[in-house]
Parts: sequence; C-alpha cells; structure tokens
Amino acid sequence: MSRKFANVKTELPGPKAKELLDRRHDIVPQGVGYGIPTFVESAKGALLQDVDGNKFIDFAGAIGCINVGHSHETVTDALHDQVDRYIHTGFNVMMYDPYIEFAEKLAALAPGNFEKKVMFLNSGAEAVENAVKIARKYTNRQAVVSFSGGFHGRTLMTMSLTGKVKPYKYEYGPFAPEVYHAPYPYHYRRPESMSTGDYSDYMLQQVKDFFIKEVDPTQVAAFVMEPVQGESGFIIPDKNFVQGVYELCKEHGILFIADEIQTGFGRTGEYFAMSHFGIEPDLISISKSMAAGLPISGVIGRKEVMDGASPGELGGTYCGSPLGCRAGIAVLDVMEKENIPERGRKIGKRVMEKFGKMYDKFDVIGDYRGLGAMCALELVKDRKTKEPAKKQTAQVLQEAHKRGLIVLKAGVYDNVVRLLMPLVITDEQLEEGLELLEESVEAVMTGATK
Repeated sequence: MSRKFANVKTELPGPKAKELLDRRHDIVPQGVGYGIPTFVESAKGALLQDVDGNKFIDFAGAIGCINVGHSHETVTDALHDQVDRYIHTGFNVMMYDPYIEFAEKLAALAPGNFEKKVMFLNSGAEAVENAVKIARKYTNRQAVVSFSGGFHGRTLMTMSLTGKVKPYKYEYGPFAPEVYHAPYPYHYRRPESMSTGDYSDYMLQQVKDFFIKEVDPTQVAAFVMEPVQGESGFIIPDKNFVQGVYELCKEHGILFIADEIQTGFGRTGEYFAMSHFGIEPDLISISKSMAAGLPISGVIGRKEVMDGASPGELGGTYCGSPLGCRAGIAVLDVMEKENIPERGRKIGKRVMEKFGKMYDKFDVIGDYRGLGAMCALELVKDRKTKEPAKKQTAQVLQEAHKRGLIVLKAGVYDNVVRLLMPLVITDEQLEEGLELLEESVEAVMTGATK
C-alpha cells in the first residue's frame, strides 16, 4: 500500500534507539515494561517520530492519555504561559485559581443533576484510592466491591481492587482487606445456550447472590466499576447489567464509583462513558486524557459525599499541579471547539466497519467490539472453541510496529488488540493505520512476516 504517514526505514530498534535501549536496560528495572523498542523524538497530533527518523501512526495514545492529540497548540500555549507565571506552590499552602476553574468546568460536565465537588490528585490509581477513602468516610463502612477482570491501578488498594492476577498482582500480596470481586459479564464468552438477555439477567443475579455468599450489603461502602473494562480487553457490559448494579447500590445505601480513567474525555463518544448507560455515579475517578499527558487525576462527586472528609484528610504535595490544571482547562476548550466526543463516535463507526470486513476475511478474529472509539479485536485459534490466540496477538503487534503503526494488546488472556488513537487523527491517517493493521494480521495469518 502507498504510505503517506508511516515510514519505518530501519530495523527496530534503530542505531540511536539501540544505544538508548542498552542504557535503559542498565539503569531501569525490568519491571518497568515497554511496548515498542524505540524512543520518541517528536510527536504531533496522531503521529510520532523516533530518534532514528522512523515515523509512526499512533493507535495507542500513551494508553489512552492523548485524546486531543500530541502537543496540541492550545495545550502547549497554556503550559508555556503557566510556566512563566509559577510552576508549583502547593494547593494546600497557597492556592491558585486554575484549580478552581478546572474543577468548576468538570463538575458542570459530569453526569448527575445534583451539586458536585471536585478534588485533584496525581495519578489514576490515586484517584481510585481517594474515591474509596471518601466513600468509606461518608458511609462509615469498610467493604469495597470491584469486578472480576477490572483494572484500577498498581498501589496496594488499587492492586487489590484489580481483578487480573498477572502481571499486576502475582506475588505482591498480601492485599488490602475488605476488598471483594463480583462477577462481570463477558458477552463474547457467555454460554452458547444463553441469549444475550438471559445472560445479562443471570450475571445480575450472580451479583445479588454475591451479597449472600461473600459480603453483606450493609457492610459495603462502594462498588467500583469501569464503564468498559480496559485492560481486560474492552469488555463492554450491557445496559441492563450496569443499571441493575446501580439500583442495587441505591437499594442498600452503597455508593457507585465510576472508574472513568480510560473511558473519559470523549473516548467512547461522550465526555463520560457512564452516560451511555443512563447512570449518575456518586463518585467518578478521572485521569489519563484529562490533561493531554500531564500527570494529574481527580475525583468528582456528590457535594455531601465529597464533604464527608475533614480538612487535611485528602490531598498531597503535588495534587492538582498548576500545570496539570492549565492543561486540563485547555483540553476542555479543545474538546468543545473541535467537538471531540462527536469525532470519537465517527472514528468508532469507521473502525467497526473495517473490523467487520476483517472479521469476514480472517478466521483468527473471534470477536470485534467497541463503544465509540474504544475498539478492539479478540484473536482466537478457533472460533468454535474460542481458545485465545495469545502468541498470534503478540505477533500482530510486532508486525504493526515494523510497518509504522503503534498498537497495544490487552485482554484477560492477552489476546486482544485494542485501539486508543488520538481523537484528532485525520481521516487519511486513520485509514492508513487501519490498512497497516489489516496488513499485519494478514502477515501473521499467512506467515508473510517481515
């Protein structure tokens, strides 16, 4: 195919990247992983260039951090202006107005026809952990329930909440107490004898039975749910299940925490993915694309719930950095002016059209799914048995990288190719990237690998 944007002219890693990679192995512990063996030189929009001049189309977006694109001018201008004013004073010491402005804007955008308050932190894991703290304080209950297959972070609490063992929890116990995992629907792998509706009802009943078998609802402070499970392979629950869990929470005085860290800020075609399910969460944890790559996170919640903590019980040295807040305000400006959620819907529609054609062409594709521009392919050795094709998935990623496309894998069984391209990607860049992905799958299937 004719390539206009992707151009890999060296074997990866190239000579400069190889030198840096050797230094990296000497000084950085192996537990800090990486996906592609090269180093970035520059990034703009949905395009990356490495230190050896190789050019890539970005379908990873720093694991969903770059919805408004790399180095958007509105964001970089805001950062330059902020650096010239002040970098850090500590919001707990001397406050600054970007924190207030950003919080006000987020509260107005978040689902829920009630008064809200907002606090900022540094990372997604901190946001989830603080949401749990806030829920426990407000309810005076200790138990917290997340879902099998969910991912919430790598701190002690969020690792405990995470429902996948390797590579996140293996040999890192003991874990935080009073954390429970409820069953979660995985429609592609439901029993063949069950219809979609029957399976949804069955899984919701399993959650109800969970209160009998695992923990009494009167002891539960909160449920923590991703609107779409990210690390587990973009597993999308049905509306009936999500609303059913929400109603159980309301029935038993349990707070509903939406982990929107990967799904937020236009990724699914809405500012917040819970809008697809008609849910008004009590608390929402946010991070990733909220500031175009700046390290900041937050918790949005009902006013009375957020005010349950006393002064000094929440916060941290760098929480709500002025740089992160200014970047976040700029991101919201870009999202409004460029209608990023609508762009997410259009990208998702095109990706799913392409995936449908690829499904008809390649038997290795067992399932394709998506919500907005949060789309994925699940690869299997056999469509009938649905045995995961873990090796082939890794090979597809390698082939894509060689061709100038950066993609990620995910999945409970490490057999899912997931797409998180910047939502400012042009139609031409999107089409070229999708063609490169198709070419990579075909190369693995036919043995015509580079």
